[in-house]
Amino acid sequence: MKPVSSIPKVAGAAGVEPPEPKTGNAIQTPMWFIALLGISLYWGTMYLDRNGGGYNPLVFNRGERMADVEARVPKSDADLLVAQGRKVYDIYCKACHQPNGRGVPNQFPPLAESDWVNVDGANRLIRIVLHGLGGPISVNGVEYNNVMLPWRDQLSDDDIAAVLTFVRGNKEWGNHSGPVTAAEVKKVREATASRDSNWTAAELLAIPLKD
Repeated sequence: MKPVSSIPKVAGAAGVEPPEPKTGNAIQTPMWFIALLGISLYWGTMYLDRNGGGYNPLVFNRGERMADVEARVPKSDADLLVAQGRKVYDIYCKACHQPNGRGVPNQFPPLAESDWVNVDGANRLIRIVLHGLGGPISVNGVEYNNVMLPWRDQLSDDDIAAVLTFVRGNKEWGNHSGPVTAAEVKKVREATASRDSNWTAAELLAIPLKD
């Protein structure tokens, strides 16, 4: 007869406890962490897509032809000035003088092919932008009578020089005048600093086109 100690223990037998179940070692990842990781990956991908390699949407657009990019990207200081002037025009001038520079009949005079724009100097135009214009004015033989706001407090000398350079040299509008410098604008601004009213056409016509 075998000793009691040599009899194998059977799970479930009287007086014998079954072994404790072993728990798994797997760790469940919280859903919020997965969502955060996905958002981070998406943002990182978009950032690299727009900025990787020095590209950005202002210079390069996917699918754009190289000829279009080269035509749009400024190549010189003069091009940069015109590009700045276009932005200023779009913000402050386009609503009245229109995207094509043709103005609004019986309300706002044209800048395209204008006999006020296509002149040797910008002394009069600088004054108009700085202090505004009121009362009747004849442009290309057509009379207008409205008010242009002064922009001296909103626009810097660089801004005014840029927008006038853009307008005066815009060949698409039929204009062919030379650029305007910030130094010219500064000179006129200082000379007319005490003025607190709009210019009239009669006053402007008495001012030389250039110094």
